[in-house]
Formats: sequence, structure tokens, C-alpha cells
Amino acid sequence: MTLHLERMTSPDAGAAIAAGKTTAVFACGAIEQHGPHLPMFTDAEHGTRLAEEVARRLGDALVAPTVRVGCSEHHMAFPGSLSIRKETLEAVCNDYCTSLARHGFRRIAIIPSHGGNFKPLADMLPRLSAAVAPDCRVFAFTDLVEFIGVWQKALATMGAPVDRVGGHADIAESSIMLALHPALVHEDRAEEGFRPAIDEAVIARILRGGFKSVTPNGILGDAHGMRADIGERCIAAAADHLAEHFRAAFTGP
Repeated sequence: MTLHLERMTSPDAGAAIAAGKTTAVFACGAIEQHGPHLPMFTDAEHGTRLAEEVARRLGDALVAPTVRVGCSEHHMAFPGSLSIRKETLEAVCNDYCTSLARHGFRRIAIIPSHGGNFKPLADMLPRLSAAVAPDCRVFAFTDLVEFIGVWQKALATMGAPVDRVGGHADIAESSIMLALHPALVHEDRAEEGFRPAIDEAVIARILRGGFKSVTPNGILGDAHGMRADIGERCIAAAADHLAEHFRAAFTGP
């Protein structure tokens, strides 16, 4: 049986919840530029795959639909990018969480698969938890630098060039899309982008001035060297890390 709620019948969903699948996992992605070589639904598609992998690892979980458009104002200088306000994202997440809680889900795990969603999710998390209390709890992974570090470690285990990981349309994300949608990746357009190490200061600069202020081609890192097997390793490593994070959070106070 599928783990995706949207692919299930209502009776099947009810039966799965009654049988103990009382954790819901969903991603908050984006529809935005990903350099000259990747499709704009990269974060949304990656998020759906990550949510599925995390749900499998947790065991008692189902996957709610990905929130496909995110907080991407810093990408709006690039044609085709879409963005919603952080208040809109919170309203959608609130309605998602309260809906899921009404159906018997007791834990909700939110995965930001787009960098611009990490801080808004961290800010709204206490309010989301309050909205579903007392019978349900909401959790989210909100450390963007740590997430990029997971990709770096994954590449290191394969002997791939870690210094090309930058967090956006780079070797890691390009490899992930080669694994998910190879026909939509334009490998011949791969380029190098902004290369300094990504830390909180760089993230703040990007959010303040927009992506184009630091990377005219929309890439953080370097897309050269992408491979589908690197992408699968990045997905697995991220899913392992996220599942471990949520297990620990579920058992905490």
C-alpha cells in the first residue's frame, strides 16, 4: 500500500491510521529558479521523495502532500520563480496540521526542502504545536547549515568533490535531480556559481539582498560532476539524518 495520503482512498487512510500509522510527514518545498540546468520544481520534487523516505524509516508514518510553493522572494529576480509570504506559508501549515490532527494523527513532522523555508518554519513551530494541542505535536527540522553538511558528508563517503556543495543547484542538488528526473536535467548547462562556504552570515546576506546579488547564474556551489548515484546517496543520507532527528524529538519533553 502507498504511504502517500493523496494516493489513498479515504477508507484506506482511515484504516491505516487506526492500525497505528499516526505520524504524518510532509515537506515544504518551492517552485523557483535552479540555475540554467535544473527545473524549477526541484525543491518540491525532492521534498516529496524525502518525506517518503523519512516515513519509511519511521515506520508508523504516512506522507501528506508537499507544500509545493514556498518563501522564495530572494529568487524573484529570476523569471518563473514563485513565492508566497511567510504568513501564507504559516496559514497553510496551520491548516495542514489541524486537518491531520482531526483525523487522528498524533505527531506531524515537517521537512523544509527549500532553504528559504527553514527560518519561517522555526518561527512558526510553537504556534503550530499550540494549534493542534493537546492530542497532537508538531515537529520540524530547521537547521539549514546542518542539512548542507549532511550532503557534504555524503559526497565525502563517495570520494566526490565536497567543495562543490553549496546548497542550491550545486553538485548535490543536481545529482538528486538526475536520480529523480534525469530527462529534465540539462547537464551540458552545468556551471560554477558562488563558492564561499555557506554559513549563517551568507544565508542572511542572500535573504537580505536576493540570490542575484551573490550569484548571477543562481547557483550556490558548482554543478559540475553531478551523478545519479551521488543523488541517491544524498537522498538516503538526508533521510537517515532526518529520521534520527525526529525519533529523538518524538521522545523528548
